Amino acid sequence: MKLLTKAAAVATTVIVMSGCATGMQPVSGGLYSDVKGPIAVTSTNVGHSKTGSAKATSVLGLIATGDASIAAAMAQGGISKVHHVDYHTTSILGLFAETTVTVYGE
Repeated sequence: MKLLTKAAAVATTVIVMSGCATGMQPVSGGLYSDVKGPIAVTSTNVGHSKTGSAKATSVLGLIATGDASIAAAMAQGGISKVHHVDYHTTSILGLFAETTVTVYGE
């Protein structure tokens, strides 16, 4: 009975902790992820001479900080018109994750 209780506790811990610290990504690696992708594309009449970035971080899925919004990235880059938006997410063992949003525009 003790063995069954311990096995259930370990299984519950693994399920609860798996994928706790993740960012947006179309694919996920269990040990390590380093993924880039698009979020949005707007008018092609807008140039993309400026860039701005914004970042959010998560640790163990328990503590998350940052502002990875498009608005924050626009403000950081002094952008008023958006051409396109990309993201870059890194996740290590589900313990640490970081997502950076990059806005390109004028």
